[in-house]
Amino acid sequence: MSKTTPATLFLTRAGIAFDLHPYDYDPEAPRVGLQAAEALGVDPDQTFKTLMAEADGKPVCVVVPSPQEVSMKKLAAHFGAKTAHMMRVPDAERLTGFKVGGISPFGQRKRVATAIDETAQVFDVVYINAGQRGLLLSLAPDDAARVLGAGFVDLMA
Repeated sequence: MSKTTPATLFLTRAGIAFDLHPYDYDPEAPRVGLQAAEALGVDPDQTFKTLMAEADGKPVCVVVPSPQEVSMKKLAAHFGAKTAHMMRVPDAERLTGFKVGGISPFGQRKRVATAIDETAQVFDVVYINAGQRGLLLSLAPDDAARVLGAGFVDLMA
C-alpha cells in the first residue's frame, strides 16, 4: 500500500502535520468508517467519513463522524441551497479522483466547498481518510478546517 496519496501530498505541501494509520480494509463491511475505527482501536466518533453531496446541483463535501447520518436539510441550509442529496458514486469518484471507501476531503481533483461537523472540535485529533482504502490520517480538527477553508457546522440528522 502506498503511503503517498493526493491527500497526503496536499497536506504536506500545505505544511499540515498528520500521522498515517493503515488498517485492513474490509470491502464487505456494512459501514467502512466503523470498520476502520474498530481496526485501529479508535473511538468511532473520532473517526470521520467524507461524503460528497450536491446542494442545488452544486458539488459539496461534508466530513462527519462515521457512526452518524447527515441531515440533508442542515447541509442544504449551510450551503445556502434549497435542496441537497448524496452524489452518485461514479460522479463522486470522477470529481474527487478517489474511490468510494477512500475519498478524502484533502487533495481532491476539483476543490469544492466543504463543511466539517462541529463535533470534530471535541477532539485533539480526528481520523479522516487519507485518500485510499485502508489508510486513515490523523490531524488536528482546526488544521483540517483551515486547509480546507471549511467551517464547523451542525450537520447531523
